[in-house]
Amino acid sequence: MNVKILGTGCPKCKRLEEKVKAVIIMNSIDANVDKVTDMEEIMSYNIMRTPGLVINDKMVSSGVIPKDEDILKWLKEA
Repeated sequence: MNVKILGTGCPKCKRLEEKVKAVIIMNSIDANVDKVTDMEEIMSYNIMRTPGLVINDKMVSSGVIPKDEDILKWLKEA
């Protein structure tokens, strides 16, 4: 599974990355987490606000830090 955190490095972006990695570790999910900071690549996902969360090339969240339960649900659905 491929997970991307879209953001330029703001505190919200860093927090989302930490949360996603923690959920993956706690639930023994096999996933690669990539941090995307390139604005051109971020804009290719048509998001208006960061942070963005992309799982297997599907945008699941943008502009907020989702709850752990939501992150886990999206990871299991992928």
